[in-house]
Amino acid sequence: MFFTLTELEHHPILFEVTYAPGEVQLGEELQQLGGLEVSGKAELLRNTLGEIRLRGHAKVILETNCDLCLDPANLHIDNDFDLFYRPVETAETKGEIHLEEGEVEISFYEGDGVGLRDALREFILLSVPMRAVCKEDCKGLCPSCGRNRNEGPCGCHAKRTDPRLAALKNIS
Repeated sequence: MFFTLTELEHHPILFEVTYAPGEVQLGEELQQLGGLEVSGKAELLRNTLGEIRLRGHAKVILETNCDLCLDPANLHIDNDFDLFYRPVETAETKGEIHLEEGEVEISFYEGDGVGLRDALREFILLSVPMRAVCKEDCKGLCPSCGRNRNEGPCGCHAKRTDPRLAALKNIS
């Protein structure tokens, strides 16, 4: 779905779309499980030089590897979005650009409008948590032998102490 300036000049556009897995490219690390459900509104902001606002809600379940044990981890994204796009032509200036506090969240577009898939890709990738875990109490991999500690103890020595720090053990 593509929102053109010509269409948006006449009226806002309401949308409700479900993207099948693979329709929105999220990279090799993330796999989409089921449909990406999106609903919202695209509008041309009045008294601007072509700023487009996309507002709505996105819901999807993604799968990636757990950052601690490498087992599959499901990420549930069920968030509202409010995205602003400004034409590249208005941003092209020589030298430095001073951004106000609210302008940091503005993206730019080239051509006649904004594509919903690109906007969703950006939104979803920014919604993914910094650390993905398969479960809250994931124990991760043993740093010595590499065994998944969620499956049981590995038999390695509990804690190896750096011999240089052994003297600190006796301090009370």
